[in-house]
Amino acid sequence: MTGEVKRRDNSTEKSSGIGGTGLSLGLFRSGTTSVSLCWNSVEQYPTMNQLSASLGGLGIQQPESLRPVNLTQDRNTLSVVPTPAPVPNLNSDLKRLNCSPDSFRCTLTNIPQTQSLLNKAKLPLGLLLHPFRDLTHLPVITSNTIVRCRSCRTYINPFVSFIDQRRWKCNLCYRVNDVPEEFMYNPLTRSYGEPHKRPEVQNSTVEFIASSDYMLRPPQPAVYLFVFDVSHNAVEAGYLSIVCQSLLKNLDKLPGDSRTRIGFITFDSTVQFYNLQEGLSQPQMLIVSEIDDVFLPTPDSLLVNMHESKELIKDLLNALPNMFTNTRETHSALGPALQAAYKLMSPTGGRVSVFQTQLPSLGTGRLQSREDPNQRSSTKHLGPATDFYKKLALDCSGQQTAVDLFLLSSQYSDLASLACMSKFSAGCIYYYPSFHHIHNPVQAEKLQKDLKRYLTRKIGFEAVMRIRCTKGLSIHTFHGNFFVRSTDLLSLANVNPDAGFAVQMSIEESLADTSLVCFQTALLYTSSKGERRIRIHTLCLPVVTSLIDVYAGADTQAIICLLANMAVDRSVSSSLSDARDALVNAVVDSLSAYMSTASNLQQSALIAPNSLRLFPLYVLALFKQKAFRTGTSTRLDDRVYTMCQIKSQPLVHLMKMLYPSLYRIDRLTDEGAIHVNDRVVPQPPLQRLSAEKLTREGAFLLDCGTIFYIWIGRSCDNNFIKDVLGYPNYLSVPQNLMQLPELDNLSSERTRSFISWLKESKPLSPVLLVIKDESPAKADFLQHLVEDKTEAAYSYYEFLLHLQQQICK
Repeated sequence: MTGEVKRRDNSTEKSSGIGGTGLSLGLFRSGTTSVSLCWNSVEQYPTMNQLSASLGGLGIQQPESLRPVNLTQDRNTLSVVPTPAPVPNLNSDLKRLNCSPDSFRCTLTNIPQTQSLLNKAKLPLGLLLHPFRDLTHLPVITSNTIVRCRSCRTYINPFVSFIDQRRWKCNLCYRVNDVPEEFMYNPLTRSYGEPHKRPEVQNSTVEFIASSDYMLRPPQPAVYLFVFDVSHNAVEAGYLSIVCQSLLKNLDKLPGDSRTRIGFITFDSTVQFYNLQEGLSQPQMLIVSEIDDVFLPTPDSLLVNMHESKELIKDLLNALPNMFTNTRETHSALGPALQAAYKLMSPTGGRVSVFQTQLPSLGTGRLQSREDPNQRSSTKHLGPATDFYKKLALDCSGQQTAVDLFLLSSQYSDLASLACMSKFSAGCIYYYPSFHHIHNPVQAEKLQKDLKRYLTRKIGFEAVMRIRCTKGLSIHTFHGNFFVRSTDLLSLANVNPDAGFAVQMSIEESLADTSLVCFQTALLYTSSKGERRIRIHTLCLPVVTSLIDVYAGADTQAIICLLANMAVDRSVSSSLSDARDALVNAVVDSLSAYMSTASNLQQSALIAPNSLRLFPLYVLALFKQKAFRTGTSTRLDDRVYTMCQIKSQPLVHLMKMLYPSLYRIDRLTDEGAIHVNDRVVPQPPLQRLSAEKLTREGAFLLDCGTIFYIWIGRSCDNNFIKDVLGYPNYLSVPQNLMQLPELDNLSSERTRSFISWLKESKPLSPVLLVIKDESPAKADFLQHLVEDKTEAAYSYYEFLLHLQQQICK
């Protein structure tokens, strides 16, 4: 990775495509014609024969994953427990050493030997990455020598082989490399002469503290700039007091060290800066009304050392919510405010957090409403109206600055255009439709919880990420928020632990000379403490020669996440109906191909291998997401935001959004419960997402990832309502209940224990909303029951019949 780390190029770079949007959509076909993909090989590597002995029993069929399932007859395909990621069919040593699927997984855990075999399977090949996720046990290695292959620059990993104590063979290109003298000593065992026992050879996820070879300049400090909309619309929404209070609470928890710097800009029809230089008696506001050529009034005192100016910062945060209370300014000069932010951040790089409540109406970057209720699914409205925000984002990326967008809108704000500033600068996007601090308490609480996570989670600055793979495999399309600097190098001005990426691949040369392939991702970044670090993940998978083995290793969740990313691109570049057709074709093609491999299958039935039994269900769930819904009821900003989420969320979060978890909670018992830190956690079975699973006598919890709904039936047992909700009966439960009381009884303890346990696995603390049967929020709850028929979409059973019809054509 030497080439990617010794540059800090401030110019706009030539690219093979940005965010994958310019590239063709691989396995999607239009109508009945398959579209094949071709892309130049990224790197050429020889093979890896010596590991063939490590391959465990691929000739033996895996009966459970290949068990045929008749989908129309057996609709209860959902397991009562969450579906784990499939485990690659490797020997026990390689399984033990392999990368966690939570960080790095492939759509196929058995890699087809040739592209023609992959084409026959009609399944997409790609990787899903969550490279910077929070880890509790991460080996961190400090070493003067980071051992890498001299030829392909792969980092040493558990899947290399040692020829003897002095030489090792690369698992990606087979180059024989010398073992450096320093590597002979193992700091963990404090022994000499056992390089194969070093932590970087025993762990497929490691982090190196990098030397000065990996930096062009001294590592940047943590720099945070907050840009606030203070127009009348913003003041009316009341977001500013929530943000300022969150900042005051978490100021000392912002990731950083003694060099951390912070600054503030506000804007309406003018741009306001704040001088917070140490020694002033109070913050000083400086107004720039020349928005057509915005300038920095005092460049040296607008970004200040957070520790030296802490009292002035606190004074400003306490004062800001009331400073614009009586404003009559309705205009929003977002573009000029962003240009000012870019000028301010360029010398160092860092993170810009923008809070916007309306359509930008003044200066460069101003937008006009494109929201026509009759044209909401029109392709031209899913793309940006101007290239201003994309160009600005690329300039920011060149200066190692990422822009995060918080859109708190009560009206159309053209997220399709605004989102570009985060997409192409490796920022993130938060969206709060109909936000109001009083009238919409759910969104107000969500903003509060999101900010707590956002302000305190770890952050990587001036990052780049490269993915390498075995010779014969080719990486060609990336999905996520980044700038593609070269064919396989992603520029990430910031990287955060909640960001996910997807990569499409193809097989350019036969893998006949090898029985294993490997993928390695290397993320180089500067920590908030100013250390240059490299996080490495290495994944090893077997190569197979039979179609049936390809199906045996299909990872349906990874497949659906990759296809969802591809479908977003297709919606923007072609049309929503094209994207939906392509998703149906993906299921029809793969199930047809599977059924044609087995002569003993009943051809008139809809049969899937057990590994793909949930494929049609997840595609139907995708159709019912706001991103791909038909009709004109979905607001344009809502549709675009869901598309942004699909493109930037890790698999685990995307699946929860796509197919939430439904549990009955009014009958929790200790049967099958698990013990977590001296706490008993009930484990109710998962229910299918259908109203037929609801009963008026029950209470149900729907886990959608960022929000928990508790639905209470009209005839729910009064004992449950009293013991868990703290009200005597159903009628006395208020409409907007958003928390459960801590009551001293078994039902309350079990319910709270289960909900706390669900929350622990999530980065964002979900908002809880209790819904009664006649509550206005019931419609939100019911729209997640994706197996049921809606005005514009099939029920699950109807969808299966539709697929069967397509296959039998």
